[in-house]
Amino acid sequence: MFQDFNFKQLDSPDFKEDSVREVLILPILQRLGYKQAQIVRSKTLQHPFLKIGSKKRAVNLVPDYLLKIEENYAWVLDAKAPNENITQGENVEQIYSYAIHPEIRTKFFALCNGREFILFRQDEEKPVLYFLLKDIENYWEQIERYLSPEAFQSGKTFEYTTYTPQKKAHFDYLARPLLEEIPVKKQGVKRHFGVHGYFTKQSWNIVQEYIRNFSQAGDVVLDPFGGSGVTAIEALMTDRKAIHIDLNPMSTFMVDALITPIKISELTNSFEKIKKDYENSKVAQFDTLTKKEQQELLKKYPYPTRITLPKGSDVKSIEQLFSDKQLAQLAYLKHLILQLKNKNIQKSLLLAFSSTVTKINLTYHNSSSRGENAGDSAAFRYYRYRIASEKVDLDLMNTFETKFKKVVNAKQEMELKINAQTIQNAQILKGTATDLSFLKKESVDYIYTDPPYGKKIPYLDLSTMWNGWLDLEVTEKDYALEAIEGGKNEKSKDEYNELMKKSIEEMYRVLKFDRWMSFVFAHKDPEFWH
Repeated sequence: MFQDFNFKQLDSPDFKEDSVREVLILPILQRLGYKQAQIVRSKTLQHPFLKIGSKKRAVNLVPDYLLKIEENYAWVLDAKAPNENITQGENVEQIYSYAIHPEIRTKFFALCNGREFILFRQDEEKPVLYFLLKDIENYWEQIERYLSPEAFQSGKTFEYTTYTPQKKAHFDYLARPLLEEIPVKKQGVKRHFGVHGYFTKQSWNIVQEYIRNFSQAGDVVLDPFGGSGVTAIEALMTDRKAIHIDLNPMSTFMVDALITPIKISELTNSFEKIKKDYENSKVAQFDTLTKKEQQELLKKYPYPTRITLPKGSDVKSIEQLFSDKQLAQLAYLKHLILQLKNKNIQKSLLLAFSSTVTKINLTYHNSSSRGENAGDSAAFRYYRYRIASEKVDLDLMNTFETKFKKVVNAKQEMELKINAQTIQNAQILKGTATDLSFLKKESVDYIYTDPPYGKKIPYLDLSTMWNGWLDLEVTEKDYALEAIEGGKNEKSKDEYNELMKKSIEEMYRVLKFDRWMSFVFAHKDPEFWH
């Protein structure tokens, strides 16, 4: 279904709600088996509750589709434009009001914006079914089970369970086409943009399209140079199993903390308590304290010290990257987070904390074009620890709250696909691409990876500030196995080449016969262009 439909049309401003209704929704209803007489279009309902004073105010409700079985309404469906959010917010509230209307009273209500389809039951908070329209064939059996006319026959009962799409027997891996150029949409989703910086980050939509093209639902997708986790997260978002491997503990911490399932309400309550405790503390008023009081605070809460920074840094050790005020405030904020008993909540808030460290330091370089809070750490911008010529004194709690909201937005966006029921499909591991011995031969269905590019970025060196604050250990063995030129161990090009060779051999070993690997490589050395 929709195999001849070009989903790029959804990006056109001319493809609006009416197009979603006629081009995409109507064929679904027809395939489900609904006849014209069973599809009630745009029925006007009057809001049963709204009054001003003693007078009832006429407010009309107009659902796009009411689906009838005999003389009863079985479910209600609303169409939205492709750019509208249908997973939460006012659109969900609106269709819920249709479903509970006295004239309707349906158990199920659904929304479709051309990109996604989501189905709710009145008696459940979470959706019972959610998928991208591109993947509708993977879900068709479940759609029929919920929404076909036969599903609503009198006396019929079903047991509703979490659904995992099954692999297609006819999926031909060898016949997969090579993809044409895909426009970059780096800022198009909340699960990647703005949560936490990293040195390189693949565009999520390109990675997702490659995963879709070269694998199918239920497949194992591997990224042995996992980095910021785009491959793993997009694999999970498209119903695959994901293996994320990276030598850098900062990488594995970021990805693990981001996908860890939590209750948003509990996360929010924990944040609010921390914010209150912080704002009522002496450390929040650091500038007003005497020098003696400031020094006492610096001694009370630990922060990373005596951790040597890489060569080329403007200062020698990690604590010199911060003012006394920044050290005291960050240390106290971290202390408050570590008091939390729920480890998943703790990890999620430490993710926001780590992202806050990116801005609360002396290497923070302001953005001249986007305002003082839109800059970046020198390690991300210049690939070295360079002290900014102009100090920017950002408010720590405001910055932390901004980062917290980014984490919440990301988790809310992912929770329909990455949650307590599906998290077992993810393996987030600290390790090396040169040794994948924990994986059996020919056990992986697809590899998408973006390895280090020679001496361009020494990842472990540049992650020192974050790994130090997060108490993440980097061993001498890690440095020895890092596939870069230069860096702490001053590796030669031959050493780099040998490590890359071993990594590729291991990837070849674990990849199934007749499967694909996408090796994204942008080395400037002409040697690598042959």
